[in-house]
Amino acid sequence: MEWHTDDDGTTMASTASILDGNSFKAEDADGLDPRTRALTERRRVLGSAYRLFYRHPVELVRGRGAHAWDAEGNEYLDLYNNVPSVGHAHPRVVEAVARQMSELNTHTRYLHPAVLDYADDLLSTMPDEIDRVMFVCTGSEANDLALRVGREFTGGSAWIATSEAYHGNTALVSAHSPSLRNGEEMDPTLRIVDPPDTYRLGSETADGAGSWWLTRVAEAIAEIESSGDGFAGLILDSSFSSDGIFLGEPGMIRAALDLVHAHGGVVIADEVQPGFGRTGEAFWGFDRHGFVPDLVTTGKPMGNGFPIAAMAARREVLDAFATRRPYFNTFGGNPVAVSAAQAVLDVLRDEGLQARALSVGAQLRDALRDLGHAHPAIGDVRGSGQYTGLEIVADRETKEPGTGIALDLLEELRDRRVLTSVCGPNNSVLKLRPPLAFEAGDIPRLVEALDGSLTALGV
Repeated sequence: MEWHTDDDGTTMASTASILDGNSFKAEDADGLDPRTRALTERRRVLGSAYRLFYRHPVELVRGRGAHAWDAEGNEYLDLYNNVPSVGHAHPRVVEAVARQMSELNTHTRYLHPAVLDYADDLLSTMPDEIDRVMFVCTGSEANDLALRVGREFTGGSAWIATSEAYHGNTALVSAHSPSLRNGEEMDPTLRIVDPPDTYRLGSETADGAGSWWLTRVAEAIAEIESSGDGFAGLILDSSFSSDGIFLGEPGMIRAALDLVHAHGGVVIADEVQPGFGRTGEAFWGFDRHGFVPDLVTTGKPMGNGFPIAAMAARREVLDAFATRRPYFNTFGGNPVAVSAAQAVLDVLRDEGLQARALSVGAQLRDALRDLGHAHPAIGDVRGSGQYTGLEIVADRETKEPGTGIALDLLEELRDRRVLTSVCGPNNSVLKLRPPLAFEAGDIPRLVEALDGSLTALGV
């Protein structure tokens, strides 16, 4: 069920989009200051498909760590941007990119030891079974390649994806991103399953939400096998980010992933959101669940925002594709991009950012649960490491999504210079996903801003 809030505050059934929930709309222009209004009008040159955050868009001009500054010098706490994973403008990443750019940048059909060194280093963070890696520029490209590789290996066409999943924006990947289905045509062989909603199912364990989800995946596989489409597998963000952030207890979804293998399908682990230590409990999201996927995809967080991404694979799965089809990505994994990615891995280790994510994330959720005692609109606090979902409800008893409250809350937070956004089918879950530079000392500021915003909204 999807919802919207009517003019009188009533929550009603509607449609939602991860792109349209927290977005500037034309009717907001009248309330803008002259400069901001002029910039929003100039953005028409980019076409109408683009979206801006907030009813009063923010013009950010610089950042450092988990903080950013606007054109007027106002400082903001960034609770949203996972792309600069080790922090905005991290000096080691900046230096690595500048150094390599001053020496050489070219395509990937020449030998370059740094590319091979990084490939070995990246694979060293994964299970031994994952022993091949191909570099691309974006997570969309990585998932596009993974879908093709998986189909080649299995001979099947039909993938399973979760109901609000977003995996990228190529034609193939958009057709396997159900969160876009209001504006994009889904692949006719795609099967869509709901995520394991740990809040409404009442358990984050394999016996609770995990068992429920196992049944949904089993039903989808059975339907594919009876249809003759041919089962390719499951593409999955194990944090269920766009679905509303349901990381669950470690191992919660393991049985469902094992079932995919038992029926000859492959599992694509889309690690753009949970990867690179964000969950704190493991370096990779799939690793939290004790499972080895067949294909692993990453996105721009691996380069702190520099355009580099990857598809890692089991050798036998990749060979079915690679021995039949040449693949060339001009700048995927070029020397400058690899320098950025190597610096990110080095910073993650040297600064202990995975361990910090685990401890600081736990402190943050404890503080948010305490705040919930004073604000009944906080229905649930869930997550792991530096990935937290704060579910806003209109009614705690019925768990009715508080979509209108959540969207107004974002604007209140923006005015208090705290940046985040929403996710989930009803745009009612605040996605708290800061750069890993976020520290325990930042928590009181977030809590104070949330407390003031919820108080101002009377919830």
